Amino acid sequence: MLDNLSGKFNKVLKYLKGEAKITEDNIKVAMREIKLSLLEADVNYKVVKQFTTNVKEKAMGTEVQESLNPYQHMVKIVQAELEEMLGSEDKDLKTPPIKPAIIMLVGLQGTGKTTTAGKLAYYLKEQGKTSLLCSLDLKRLAAGEQLETIAKEVGAHYFNRDSNDLKKVSKALIKTSQEYGYDYIIADTAGRLHIDDELMDELSRVKKYLDPTEIIFVADSLTGQDAVNSAQSFSERIGIDSVILTKLDADARGGAALSIVSVTGKPIKFIGVGEKNSDFQKFYPDRLASQILGMGDVLTLIEKAEKDLDEKKAEEMTRRLLRNEFTLDDLLSQLGQIQRLGSMSDILGMIPNIGINQQMAMADGSINDKKIKHMAAIIQSMTLRERENPKIINGKRRYRIAKGSGRPVQEVNQLLRHYNEMKKYMKKPFFKKMLKKFDFLSKMM
Repeated sequence: MLDNLSGKFNKVLKYLKGEAKITEDNIKVAMREIKLSLLEADVNYKVVKQFTTNVKEKAMGTEVQESLNPYQHMVKIVQAELEEMLGSEDKDLKTPPIKPAIIMLVGLQGTGKTTTAGKLAYYLKEQGKTSLLCSLDLKRLAAGEQLETIAKEVGAHYFNRDSNDLKKVSKALIKTSQEYGYDYIIADTAGRLHIDDELMDELSRVKKYLDPTEIIFVADSLTGQDAVNSAQSFSERIGIDSVILTKLDADARGGAALSIVSVTGKPIKFIGVGEKNSDFQKFYPDRLASQILGMGDVLTLIEKAEKDLDEKKAEEMTRRLLRNEFTLDDLLSQLGQIQRLGSMSDILGMIPNIGINQQMAMADGSINDKKIKHMAAIIQSMTLRERENPKIINGKRRYRIAKGSGRPVQEVNQLLRHYNEMKKYMKKPFFKKMLKKFDFLSKMM
């Protein structure tokens, strides 16, 4: 996510390293490169102009603080402006005093409204909230069936409409939700490939009949400025309260994320970062700003570890590590735990001080997602005795393991060598101290 922009920002800011102070000349060079980087990322040109103006005004004439060098000082200013551009602070869904809260999802066709409805219901379920989903898309064939299937997958309830009369359906939907005490109604509405009067008229009627607590515009971040322009049009003609950005995991440029708040004046509340229902996160401007500047996102990594990893297994693993009882079976278990957290590139992107080039090198080297699957296959091809005591794995056994896993003998040798290196590393006193000090790391090791 945003790899290109992050790499360019780091390159520009590192230009200031070694400078005694921030001067008009070096700030001019830095601002020119930052401006080009943002424009290449498809950020709205008005937003870019305002951003660079603000950074320049705050940086010019400022003496370097005693604890900061020019590079660190500039990073601090740029990060603050990025956070401002992204919305300054995270926002929660609106909640009325009387249930249900009615969420109306709007947007163009193909942006992921229907799947987002399911992901939002899944997210709310994780928060202990109940949702009733309904499709108010009267045009798209099988829209209701698709949403009903998604509702079953996420463990939410679906309201089957028996009419195409929007007023009648809206009234029945609200009545049913009140009777059964649902916390939220999530209404998926019609979309088009482009904005037209017929669509806007239909959405206006849905808005009138539902009287939603919150209208959320669902934007496909891959469409860049088109998503921003559409959001602005929906905001002007229908009125939106917030934004959900989908497919941010595949967005290498980031123009939509960095423009949409400034252009519409509406906050981004959630982001879609994958295909699974759980790949849906609350949006934190400060965390994304940190990632863009190569400072990682440890808080999200910790939250993912706490949510996705088995705490009892983690505690038992910590005890085994401290007693130096780490086996290949334990390694297999940990490979599974890592896969549950997501792709290696995502995990590496959340760790501070790992630059883009280092991340790419690591992802293409010995710890990428394919390698993890291959390592797991090799271990699974071993007998329990071999996993407990790898020293007995001779040449004949290595050949059998390689054949069983479909991997070359060379990879079997590499795995055993890495395992032995890990065992030596884990015997060192500083590793045990680190394990005791950082609880969340023990869940990943």
